[in-house]
Amino acid sequence: MNSSIVISKMYHGLLRALVCCIAFGIAAQATAETSQITAAVDQGAQPVNQASVRTREGLFIVDYQSIQLPSNEEIDLIGYHILSPINDWAYFGLGGYAPFLKGEYGGFMAFGVLAHAQVNLTNNIFATAGLSFGGGGGGKSVTESVELSGTGGYARGYVGLGYAFKNLSFGANISHMEFFNSAINNTQINFFIQKLFTYETGAYGRSGNRFNSVPQPESGGFGSMISFGLDNYLQINPVGSYKGAINAVDIQYSSFMSKNTYWYYALGVGYKGLPIYNQVFVGFGARAALSERVHLYGQLGLGSGGYAPTIIDTGSGLLLYPKMSVEYLINNNLGISLTSGYSFAIDGTAKNFTLGAALNQHFGKPSSQEGAFNPSLGRYDGYRFSLSHETVFNLSFDGVPLDNLNMITVQIDKLISKNIYIPLRAAISYQSYRGYPGYGEVSAGLGLQNGYITGEPLQFFGEIHLGANVQGAIARSTLGLDYALREGLALRAAISQTFGQDGFRSTSIGLGLTSRFSLLNI
Repeated sequence: MNSSIVISKMYHGLLRALVCCIAFGIAAQATAETSQITAAVDQGAQPVNQASVRTREGLFIVDYQSIQLPSNEEIDLIGYHILSPINDWAYFGLGGYAPFLKGEYGGFMAFGVLAHAQVNLTNNIFATAGLSFGGGGGGKSVTESVELSGTGGYARGYVGLGYAFKNLSFGANISHMEFFNSAINNTQINFFIQKLFTYETGAYGRSGNRFNSVPQPESGGFGSMISFGLDNYLQINPVGSYKGAINAVDIQYSSFMSKNTYWYYALGVGYKGLPIYNQVFVGFGARAALSERVHLYGQLGLGSGGYAPTIIDTGSGLLLYPKMSVEYLINNNLGISLTSGYSFAIDGTAKNFTLGAALNQHFGKPSSQEGAFNPSLGRYDGYRFSLSHETVFNLSFDGVPLDNLNMITVQIDKLISKNIYIPLRAAISYQSYRGYPGYGEVSAGLGLQNGYITGEPLQFFGEIHLGANVQGAIARSTLGLDYALREGLALRAAISQTFGQDGFRSTSIGLGLTSRFSLLNI
């Protein structure tokens, strides 16, 4: 039997099994929550220990730089970064870069990690410095992609000054960015805007516990929302060589500025049609309560994305995306929504009608009405954020052995119960794959683990993922362990096996760090 048929059947079989498992997990969670609420009412849930709640101040940064190329052309890049504090002046986080206005580089992308320092010089003026490292690539052709991004790895360093207003900060850096062995290797001025956001965390060991009194957040905020969606981009009169639909998975973080207005950041990646099609948006939105459980959302995003302009013509990459959705709240914190929108390239020919669905996790009260869904009860929701270096070996495609790869991998785990969690994973290589840069993987799945016990150093886990790489659909299995350095931090080690379309095979070993915490779900 043809190997692609085997993989396709395996993929769809695993998909059905995964959907059933997730549905069972959600049902089990709902049942568990009902029993926990009943127990809390009958026996008395514990009040929040204010000393155990920590308010953190993160940074969302958007920056812009125009890089001179040896051909006397320019490529301009928008950077987008989400940073979490290490202490009162140091931050660490994730981000990426996408083309914006100049040339025809739609689809060029880069993702990586960023270490950032920020020190106040006066009440309003501050100094910044940082280093970032990651991988990416893209261009009109394989040849142009290699010229622009070499082996795919990049490094960037910067130093500069900023000025803080009440809600936003602005500034400029001297920035040097280099893609190894490529045309991008230059020093330029980099302008940035940054916004502070706050969130409350609790101890990881409290995950799943309930409380019956809620501390007033120091941030005085209006809550936030994380949405995990599947979207279908239906091209309208396409002129590129690819005429079909693009199936993408997207993640959106929304932070409410008032009860019904929010700003958001969204990242989308293709998993079928054009695997690893990529786009990123920032924008603003508003919602209206149609009833206690039903909300209508409207938002407008400006961003960048594409594949290669000859395949899907997004021109320089600049995109505009108005979108609407209707949400039904399953409970006080979880909602499902149907979405529709119109995404188009401002200086290209690409136009897409979009249809999709999303799962929304709310933090804080999602309803614009007071008193909905017994808000006197809350829960600590457990999360893990892992950053690993992954070495990929035994790599082959269509029966042909390939060179080893090294990748930077990030993963977010949402605990459903003490033994079940949902992992979301993204990886980018800083080395070339089959002669071209920009290899990446995205996947999601289901994980099983032994329950965490405070003071016990070891926690074992196993995962099954479905996702995509540049070749198409992949299925991935993982076994690993966390070794606690302290309750909120652990060493992570894992071994994985990946199978994909057209005979893609690989084995990988990952080593890294895991940050473990709980978020107050009110």
